[in-house]
Amino acid sequence: MIETVVLNYLKNNLSVPVHVEKPTDKPTRYIVLDKIGSSKENHLLSSTIAFQSYAESKYEAARLNEEVKEVVENMIELDEVVGVTLNSDYNFTDTTTKEYRYQAVFDINHY
Repeated sequence: MIETVVLNYLKNNLSVPVHVEKPTDKPTRYIVLDKIGSSKENHLLSSTIAFQSYAESKYEAARLNEEVKEVVENMIELDEVVGVTLNSDYNFTDTTTKEYRYQAVFDINHY
């Protein structure tokens, strides 16, 4: 399962906690990853994964987003990962909860 591969890689390479669900006891800064789509062509899997960077300010969320993008791009070193492409990234502040966050969306080709 690509989510497990990505989660473990990020946990070992990021400076903040990484989750697949929003934690109930929220640290100041953290990442939530979510697989939002997938496809398969010629036996090669492709997953679209969103990485939400939460922080105490918009600036810190943007900085954390940059760290996430760098680490995710380095996942190409894993045997399971064939390609990593940034689809988009943007300010994704939650206006309801007033939580600052950025979101980076990647297309990851994998086995």
